[in-house]
Amino acid sequence: MSAFELSRLQLHTLRGRLALWFVVLAMLTLLCVGLYVGKLATMQRAASAGQTLHAAATAAAQLLGANLRERELDIALLGQELHVTRGPLNHPDLLKSLQLRRESRSELVWLGLADAEGKVIQAIDDLLVGQSVAARPWFIAGKERVFTGDVHEAVLLAKLLPAAAPGEPVRFIDFAAPIRAPDGQLLGVVGAHASWSWVTHTVQEAIQKAGSDVEVLILDRQGAVLFPEAMLQEAKRPTTASPPPAFSTVTWEDGRDYLTSEVAVDAKTPNDLGWRIVVRQPLDEALAPARALRDRLIVLGFIAALGFGLLALPLAHTVSRPIEQLAATAQQIEQRSSQPTAPVRTRLREVQQLDQSIQSMTRSLLAREQELETLNQTLEQQVTQRTQALETANQELERLATHDALTGLYNRRHCDDRLAECIAAGLRTGRPFGMFILDADHFKQINDRFGHATGDLVLQQVAEILRSQVRQTDLAARYGGEEFVVVLPLNHDAEGVAQVAEKVRAAIEAAEFSDVGKVTVSIGTCVWEPPNNSVAGLVHQADLALYRAKALGRNRVEATAPTA
Repeated sequence: MSAFELSRLQLHTLRGRLALWFVVLAMLTLLCVGLYVGKLATMQRAASAGQTLHAAATAAAQLLGANLRERELDIALLGQELHVTRGPLNHPDLLKSLQLRRESRSELVWLGLADAEGKVIQAIDDLLVGQSVAARPWFIAGKERVFTGDVHEAVLLAKLLPAAAPGEPVRFIDFAAPIRAPDGQLLGVVGAHASWSWVTHTVQEAIQKAGSDVEVLILDRQGAVLFPEAMLQEAKRPTTASPPPAFSTVTWEDGRDYLTSEVAVDAKTPNDLGWRIVVRQPLDEALAPARALRDRLIVLGFIAALGFGLLALPLAHTVSRPIEQLAATAQQIEQRSSQPTAPVRTRLREVQQLDQSIQSMTRSLLAREQELETLNQTLEQQVTQRTQALETANQELERLATHDALTGLYNRRHCDDRLAECIAAGLRTGRPFGMFILDADHFKQINDRFGHATGDLVLQQVAEILRSQVRQTDLAARYGGEEFVVVLPLNHDAEGVAQVAEKVRAAIEAAEFSDVGKVTVSIGTCVWEPPNNSVAGLVHQADLALYRAKALGRNRVEATAPTA
């Protein structure tokens, strides 16, 4: 074997070093890829399992919150029904109503009516009838507001209801609402006890698809376990950051790590029980598939690295051969010992042509890049201008869609939308709001005598006075012709609405209108109260008051009480 052939195997040669580098890099790359992919798979598995737990916890919390909200609304509506508020509480029809409500809500183990002193007048199955519940928290709170109470053991009902499962305490959730006469007098309290098993079954059904090894817990405001019953005596859930992340790894009291997701139960009512749904899964079981995949990838990585090592030698030969030929050719040209061989010469010519092409292409690309940069700047300027013009046009379209062109006030459509929003908010909160309609007196005579142009000026001045007399939280709108509407979301009684209306009427009467002189208006006021949910009905009530003001001589404020 010649010295040249022996040099091919030496490490200081290009071929030897390429072979060594290929083997080392292949092993390191595949090993790192295996570890990285395994870690990524573990992270993705943890993220996927965590998201699944979070989705299950969110679904359980939302379902439980919705059910609590529905039960609370049922009791609140029951306390507001006409046949309940008109009494008496011992009327037989009321018991039928309670029985029907019980039949549609099987989770209600007790439903009854107590008078203002706390004596149970009527109840399902006559449970607790005649007994006093005046000291019970649900009755005390129910006299003032709609109430939802935390889970507790029922002392009185536990003796009357069928026995629960062995070792399982009898626990309930309380709902209560006041019963008031039309004049506001407290007649009594409607109360209900819902079975705790209804809550636990709701939560368990929501996480059934999360997996057999997934556990669900219900915690109270302090973090104590409410469910399952087997954990009632255990310590609180380990403290985490507030607010908790969508999911995290938590070490629980048994010393095991769990993939845990915690979601607060929001019933979207003033009664916040502070419950939280916790869904957990043992970390080892959650990550078992990913860790098995990681181990397989590491083994496959070592096997693949050995295979790449066997291929490294011929690959190094393939990579180094053209370079060796180029070096030999360059040496031949430098020593002028002989003419370069044809393949080398051909190779050098292609490299030269490639180099020239790259240089030429580089100059062309640089010139094109400058042109493109200039073009991009021009296009960006045009896009910015078009965007600004479009935003301006959209703002003008929005203004035209919601405002009256003559007076600049809101138009009728926007006013109706705002009234609908106020009614929806009132139905949720039970809080009334006020509104009034004003109409220019003898406006047709103004148009006939001075012309429509002067009439338009009068309407514009009335609108300006109206705008100056109402607050930013109020809404003033031109409802049509010479008729204007003012919505007062923060005015909750007829007297306050009448004061604002009188203020507006006096300001218009005191103003001086060009060419016309004095102009007066008639105003009809109205206060919305639940359960009225009709914009047209509310406007009709205010119109009735306006017609009365017109009939009584104009230039005055009249009120119409809302109807149920």
